[in-house]
Amino acid sequence: MSAENALMKAVFARLAGDAALVAQVGADGIRDRLLPRMRLPAIVFGEMETRDYSTATEPGAEHFWTIEVWAEGEGRRAAEVIAARVKLLLADAALPLEGAVLVNLLFQSSRSRREPKTKFSVIDLRFRAVTE
Repeated sequence: MSAENALMKAVFARLAGDAALVAQVGADGIRDRLLPRMRLPAIVFGEMETRDYSTATEPGAEHFWTIEVWAEGEGRRAAEVIAARVKLLLADAALPLEGAVLVNLLFQSSRSRREPKTKFSVIDLRFRAVTE
């Protein structure tokens, strides 16, 4: 399994294993893509970029990815509460990875927006992780 996939699998397990977060988004509320007519609020894994981060002696990778929090209509506050929980769960988390080692995991930034066509509220959470 690639380090990228191992990282996403571990992040999913961490989020899906939190009863408070699952109570907010539902059992099917954490996905790798936004499904048509998906029940909101929801957490969706967004884009990921991976760069070589090897040293002279150790192979490594640097991963930048986005987790999107979606809420309906005037649900910006609901999205903010869920985003805060996601940040808390992943802040410098020591996640076990299959076939790789997580060196660090950091929250980098967030961006809030309203989708023009649907009026859904979306918060993009940007994270950075380093794996070996």
